[in-house]
Amino acid sequence: MDIRTIGVEDFLNVWEHEATWDIAQSTIDSLTMEEILALSGDAGARFYEALDGKKMNYGWIDGSAEFREEVAALYRSVDPANVLQTNGGTGANLNAIMALVSPGDHVVAEYPTYQPLYDLPAALGAEVDRWVIREEDGWQPRIDELKALVRKDTKLICINNASNPLGTCISKDLLQEIVEVARSVDAWLLCDEVFFPIEDVDDYVSVVDIYDKGVATNSISKRFSVPAARVGWTVSNKELADRMRVLRDYTMICAGVFNDALATLVLRNRDAILERNLGIIQKNRAIVQEWIDKEPRVSWVPPKGVSVSYIRLDIPEDDEKFCLDLLHDEGVLLVPGSRFELPRGARLGFCVSERVLRTGLDILSSYLARKFD
Repeated sequence: MDIRTIGVEDFLNVWEHEATWDIAQSTIDSLTMEEILALSGDAGARFYEALDGKKMNYGWIDGSAEFREEVAALYRSVDPANVLQTNGGTGANLNAIMALVSPGDHVVAEYPTYQPLYDLPAALGAEVDRWVIREEDGWQPRIDELKALVRKDTKLICINNASNPLGTCISKDLLQEIVEVARSVDAWLLCDEVFFPIEDVDDYVSVVDIYDKGVATNSISKRFSVPAARVGWTVSNKELADRMRVLRDYTMICAGVFNDALATLVLRNRDAILERNLGIIQKNRAIVQEWIDKEPRVSWVPPKGVSVSYIRLDIPEDDEKFCLDLLHDEGVLLVPGSRFELPRGARLGFCVSERVLRTGLDILSSYLARKFD
């Protein structure tokens, strides 16, 4: 298999631990273990008591019944038997795409977005056409262009809701139009919903709630603030779930007893976590908007209810050079937009602590002025 390096992961693997002010990450201010256990109301006593009696064996291959029931409750009418636990959202996308794509298949993928959604099908031998989204459209896809790209033999359409790194969301009405296009050629529709919006939730719907050949991938890493657990999931119909079970035996076996228990605890307390995280998104987005309004070299399409965003940089040099210089000179970390094939910009992970965000933005402003004004 000839597969490209994932640009954003390669950059963070090398540089993230050198940052003093990390405003590049896409998680909503990660919870501490103490904060997670406090959600149970007994400082985690029952959580650890339950673990004390469990053997530290492989656990449940598909995920425990309790975990799969909590995941199913996130959707309108999902059978828990069709929920499969994975190694984060990355593992969810890997298993779904491997189960669906064979050499010679035709795939349409939203672009630019999270790289595996278009590079994994290509690495598996598919013919991949990119459904290009544009800044002048507010990074919203054009449905007429999707209609022009699909063919009678299109096997799969890959989309991202919300977009990483753009932070833009596909509304319920637009998703329904995408579903109709997929249905017209009997294609599968994979939607990476790791950044599914937590604001104005009635405006959005999961793909699996409106399309039988829809596949949703998700995790507790981003909107639930616990990437350390490395637990994600796929939701699909029974046909595809059974195919992915075979692949999971090759790619992961299981998540393990502790991670399953932790993910289940997080999902049981999802309302409290999402309330906390919506407050962080709204507060920090306002901070960034106020900063952008005063910063002549930066613009953005404001993200809606998600923790990731893309800022356009009006600078006369390569964004990778700029971001590395910023890190080395000032300790501020941004991911260059070119790592997402979006040059002259950067991914801004604005849902960090308020202190880190304000300090990072202040340093960024001073650096831009010093270098280019």
